[in-house]
Amino acid sequence: MKTITYRQEIRPTDPDAIAEIVRGSGFFSAAEEALARELAEERLEQGEQSSYRFLFAEEDGRVVGYTCYGLIPATAGSYDLYWIAVTQSLRGQETGKRLLQKTEEMIRDLGGRNIYAETSSRPQYAPTRHFYEKCGYLPEAFLKDFYSPGDSKIIYSKPLI
Repeated sequence: MKTITYRQEIRPTDPDAIAEIVRGSGFFSAAEEALARELAEERLEQGEQSSYRFLFAEEDGRVVGYTCYGLIPATAGSYDLYWIAVTQSLRGQETGKRLLQKTEEMIRDLGGRNIYAETSSRPQYAPTRHFYEKCGYLPEAFLKDFYSPGDSKIIYSKPLI
């Protein structure tokens, strides 16, 4: 098994790596892929002024997973996990779990008290929901038909303190 290393700083090549991982998942639309890329580009352009933070997992210098998260405005320590994605070849090998744990540690170090993640209710997302639950997240809200008819939003949360 190869060694996974982690870094927080964003690099100019990261938006392309993010798009490749998101596209390769088979879960997301072209619009969602564009949004994932856009968040990384904003961070590159705005630096620390951007509210989006990243953690990248790399194997042999190649990005194989990432998280994007940020403080929810007007809250005292609540963070959104906007994205977590791992390259297809590493799914089911604990890479996502370790990436999420490291992200939670970083949020805790920033004074984060809670983390929230949302996902779809569609059957395709059952592995995602299972992943969150296995990592200690609890379903807090179910917003019926949020994304489209028959596609509801499930919001998960996890206390960090």
